Amino acid sequence: MYLTGRWGPHTHDFAYMIWNLFLAWVALGVTLFLERTLHRTYWSSWLALGVTVVWILFLPNTFYMITDFIHIRDFAPADLLNGIFMLTSFIFTGVLLGIISIYIVHRELLRRISPRASWLLVGLVLLLCSFAMYIGRVLRWNSWDIVANPSSLLFDVTDRLINAGDHPRMLSTTLSFFALTAGLYVVVWMLARVARGQHSNS
Repeated sequence: MYLTGRWGPHTHDFAYMIWNLFLAWVALGVTLFLERTLHRTYWSSWLALGVTVVWILFLPNTFYMITDFIHIRDFAPADLLNGIFMLTSFIFTGVLLGIISIYIVHRELLRRISPRASWLLVGLVLLLCSFAMYIGRVLRWNSWDIVANPSSLLFDVTDRLINAGDHPRMLSTTLSFFALTAGLYVVVWMLARVARGQHSNS
């Protein structure tokens, strides 16, 4: 299936955006299933742990959509404004799905562990997402390669972790993505906290 947009004499293919947004929705679907699972069983159960692993594997697809802004260079100057609108619509939705996913899991963590520990785990998840964004955009791996081509993926990842000094871009890119995603999440968390306070006072 292809989604195309036509402005003037130019036509752009947005099929990759549909696919990326679909993966973001999958991540939210896994999150909701995890939430339901945790209401029926302990997090230490095999089912809950397995769903959590699947969630961690799919979650980076939500924030990865931020990197799709790179495709703005594919637009001609006459199409630029419409291109920004199209890309932002997809990317905003994908990132929002990621933030909602983490928010749901964060609430479940707060029911079981201390606020500090829950924030540390959320930060770790966001750091893993940021590293996955680097792997996806720079090394061009995706979630399906964990099953389709695990050996090559593992080699690339371990090589960069072991020889981090040889890959300075890895650290700078990962930390930049982490600062961005963590900042976005903290803002949304604070907004939700304000909303809860207003609701309790009403």
